[in-house]
Amino acid sequence: MKPVLARPGNVPGRKTDVQDAEWIADLLAHGLLRASYVPDRPRREVRELVRYRRSLVGERTAEVNRLHKVLEGANIKLGSVASDVTGKSGRAILGALLAGERDPQVLAELAKGQLRKKRLELARALQGRFGPHQHFMLVQLLTHIDYLDEAIAQVEAEIGDRLRPFEKDLARLQTAPGVKQRTAEALWAALPDLSYFPSADHLASWAGLCPGNNESAGKRRSGRTRQGSHLLRDTLIEAAWAARNKKGSYPSAQFHRLASRRGTKRAAVAVAHGLLTSIYHMQTRQTDYHDLGAAYFDMRRKAQVKNHLLRRLEAIGYIATLQPTPSAA
Repeated sequence: MKPVLARPGNVPGRKTDVQDAEWIADLLAHGLLRASYVPDRPRREVRELVRYRRSLVGERTAEVNRLHKVLEGANIKLGSVASDVTGKSGRAILGALLAGERDPQVLAELAKGQLRKKRLELARALQGRFGPHQHFMLVQLLTHIDYLDEAIAQVEAEIGDRLRPFEKDLARLQTAPGVKQRTAEALWAALPDLSYFPSADHLASWAGLCPGNNESAGKRRSGRTRQGSHLLRDTLIEAAWAARNKKGSYPSAQFHRLASRRGTKRAAVAVAHGLLTSIYHMQTRQTDYHDLGAAYFDMRRKAQVKNHLLRRLEAIGYIATLQPTPSAA
């Protein structure tokens, strides 16, 4: 057997890319390198479609921001009153502006739905100077936004056709808080073959959602998360931000519990880690999501919570007598 070459030391002037390449090639020749995970073709194609949809959505958001800027340049504060300037009311008002209407009262009357309650605010917000430059820019931006809307719809239809055989997996993913149809599709595309991972912790490490392990001489350094799967990590963090708004759920309680001490961004990463752990067990056991409830953390340390609340009551001049409810007893 050919002897394995000794790896060159990290000595300045002696370590080169050529030597590293020789070392890796020798390890490969002796079968000492583990193969990287490569998903099958259908999953790779759906993943590419999902990434393309994300880029289209980001481009549309950028165009809407440019639209806001053009309106602000004309001193038209439509975005200050309407939450979506490209919605039905916003498009009707913008269409009237392009048609030559300049009367704020007439433009405000084009509002629809709940926005009609804000017609007075709309009339004040629409008192601006809409000139030829704004007219040209508005036409270009609205045309591009319409094109992007059509492109996004076509890509979503293609993704839906590709994932129709996996509707059960998508429905199972949507039982988790913060996960809707589009998020479930992105998760399906981003998740690898879970048989490659012996535990949820290994999957979290691969996704870049576990704490960093930077320690030297018994001293902990940075706990920053490592680089992992960007698509999976970003999708789970988006789901975590959505899950924090579901009242009475475990992820919401976890987020608010950590956000007060560690900050909202770290709390979102922690919730994303918990969601990924749940998804791992959901997929490997073929079961729906089971929420532990918002009171899970308090029930784990019931005595400490009780004593803490009693001390707070005593601090403001009250003496409380506790009696357990029939369900708790």
